[in-house]
This record gives sequence, C-alpha cells and structure tokens, in this order.
Amino acid sequence: MSQNASNDHMALSEDYVRNFFTYADPDNEAMLQLYRIGVFRTAKALSAGWIMPDEDARTARNLEYLRDNFEPGDVSVGELVSSETQLASFPDIYFRIRKVLDSPNSSADDISREISNDLGLTAKLLKLVNSPFYGLAHTVEDVSHAIAIVGVEEVSTLALGISAINVFKDIPQELIDMKAFWKHSVSCGVFAKLIASRIEGMKADKFFTAGLLHDVGRLIIFKKMPYASVQLLLYARENQLPVVESEEDHLGFDHTQVAKQLLTEWKFPASMVDCLAFHHAPSQAQDQLAASILQLADNMANAMEISSGGMYLLPGMEEGAWERIPLQGDDLVEIVGLFDSHIEELFKAIL
Repeated sequence: MSQNASNDHMALSEDYVRNFFTYADPDNEAMLQLYRIGVFRTAKALSAGWIMPDEDARTARNLEYLRDNFEPGDVSVGELVSSETQLASFPDIYFRIRKVLDSPNSSADDISREISNDLGLTAKLLKLVNSPFYGLAHTVEDVSHAIAIVGVEEVSTLALGISAINVFKDIPQELIDMKAFWKHSVSCGVFAKLIASRIEGMKADKFFTAGLLHDVGRLIIFKKMPYASVQLLLYARENQLPVVESEEDHLGFDHTQVAKQLLTEWKFPASMVDCLAFHHAPSQAQDQLAASILQLADNMANAMEISSGGMYLLPGMEEGAWERIPLQGDDLVEIVGLFDSHIEELFKAIL
C-alpha cells in the first residue's frame, strides 16, 4: 500500500470516527486515547478492504407489525420489570444456585454440585475459566476444581451471568442482532476486568459479569416494547445520540433503571446492582470507582465496534469518572492489546 493510500485511509478514518465521539469530552484523556485507537483501527480495516456503512445502513427497518405490551409514557419501570419477573422465565438453575448461595449452611461442594447438574452451563463455565483470559497454569477439569482455583464468589457470579443469557433467546433477530448485542456485552466484561485488575486493591472478580449484564435492562425493553425500541434506535442513529439519551426521550427512563429493579428482584449481589445501575452516572453510585470502571469499559467496547460496522455513538464519560480511575491514557493502549488477544476465544466460550 502506498503512502498516499495510507494517508487517504487515515483521513477517511478520522472523518468517520469523529462522528462517534460527538458526546465525548475532547479534553478527557481516556476519550482522546480511544479516539486515536478508533482512528487507527478503522484506517487499518479500510486498508484491508472494509467498506464503511452508508447512511441508509443507519436506519433500521420500521417494523410496523410489532406490538408493544405497554405504551411509552404510560408505563413505569416497576410495571415493566414486574411483567417479566412474573413470567418466571429465568432458568431454574439460576434459582437453585441462588438458593444455595443464600443458605448460611451451604458449602463450596453444594454450589459445585448444583452448577454441575446443568451440563450446558458447566461446559461454558469451564471453557471460560480455561481460556487465556484467566491465565491459569493448569487445565480446570470440573466445577469443584474451578471453585478451588478461582473462588466461590467468582464461579457463582459467572454461573449466574451465563445463565442470564438464556432468558432473552426469544427476542426477534430482525429487531436486534443478539449475537452482536452479546459480543458487545462480553467485550465490556473483558475490558472491565482488565481495567480493574490493574488497580491495586480492587477485586476484579465481579467485573466480567458486570460487563456481561450491563445492558440487560435494554433487553427487557426490547421484549416488552419492541416497536418503541425500534423507534428509539432509529432516533439515536439518525440524530447521532447515545442510545441512553434516546431511551430517556422516548420512554422517560433508561435501561439502567430497568436493570437495577430487575437484578434486585433476581437477588444479584447489591454491589453488582449498584455498579450496573450507575454505569452512565458513576457519581450517583455507592461505589463510584466500580461504576466508573464499567463506564470506561462500555465506552471502550463501543470504540472497538466502530471499525467493524458499529452504529452507535460512544456515551462518553461523566465528569470526574476518568479521574477516579488510577490509570494513564497509555494503559488503555495496552489493555486494548490484551483485549484483542482474548476476545475471539471468549466469544466462542460463551456465545
């Protein structure tokens, strides 16, 4: 490739990527670094033959046949979540694990036995724990071994998170690309754990699952209000708004509020509920650092998607969120390198 061609790709990339950072503070060190990374990755993709989506690709099909269970503006977060939890649609394995965890008399063996009874969950869990992402020296052959090496809390939280994915398999593919949705979620989890693991004294265990479930409230909205969901996605794409802003405009609430109520009813750990509920507003969280880490991870996952056809703007970081995280901009470059070395294998393990 000639130098002129390379320069042309960089210029095209800068113009294209800039649109995704409309809501990002240009003086924020993290956002500036993510912009640079996005430009480089997009230029590299262009040089390899990738074609940028045209304007028509930014408008999803208007699915008039979809019918909402609720009218926007006439439903509260509580009503929306209650309609889902009353269906008892969560996998039985989740409730069995939760029951063991809630019992003061339960042991690691009890948890191992319950998880091992679900062969599909066990297979995914072992694939994940044995991936390079965990960097274990020896192969983990069963759930008991995983608990001994990784810990009860980590294995249990992973099991709960993986089982949650099965709840949303009935969302129409033409409404949302579920594989792309979960790829974003897995990416966010990877980034969250990689960020947390670099911070002294921070327990990184919960962050992968937090990232995996950070947008779970959005899926409840898709299930119960599919037509409104299409409209708010169209609005976000066409008006270059972050999806969270479009949700507020159309519904009067956003997916983080839905996730908070849903995960509280499902009895997820309070610290994780807090982290997910405030990943767009970390200053309101009990643990502001944890929520800031998840907010950064979400932005990083979005930035990685720009060079592969991602459609949505980075939500940006709340003022003060980056400053809470004791990292430098150069750390993000290293984290992206680690992400690239892990992500495909993790997709295969979980999805």
